[in-house]
Amino acid sequence: MGSLRFLLAVICLMLAGCASDPAYSSLNAPATEASIETPDQPMQCVPYARARSGIDIHGDAALWWDLAAGRYDRSNTPSVGSVLVLTGYAGPARGHVAVVTAIESDREIRIDHANWFGDGRIYRNDPVVDVSPENDWSAVRVWDTRDNVLGSRTYVVRGFIVPKHDDPRIASRE
Repeated sequence: MGSLRFLLAVICLMLAGCASDPAYSSLNAPATEASIETPDQPMQCVPYARARSGIDIHGDAALWWDLAAGRYDRSNTPSVGSVLVLTGYAGPARGHVAVVTAIESDREIRIDHANWFGDGRIYRNDPVVDVSPENDWSAVRVWDTRDNVLGSRTYVVRGFIVPKHDDPRIASRE
């Protein structure tokens, strides 16, 4: 029993080392400032992502990945205009969607999204860092624009939903 506890302690220390990797925890403020907008009416992530991406999916963000099957291409890698689908946001059954606006590197993207902190606000140009051990975009951390630091929580990524290129809303994005 003692050796099992020791083994578990070693595993926890190893995982803690990954979580505190300086490559992620010391990310400096983004070169292009992230910003927060307060709309006239509180905005939710789903209608915001739908309007910005042209992806015509309705329903809870946690369902978007499954609802996109057969209707839109789905990918494990980000592309500009695709919708990032997170699970475990604000609880295990909750989801969040955001629109990819830039690819900064193989491990960092920028997103625009709404209602990130449950406040109905719009967050623009937020950095998102791939913190997955295999560099496969399965786990990310999101910039905390309020405190100007990389968020400490890791989110599970379902994937990226790719908009159809013939959708006229894609060309009219800000």
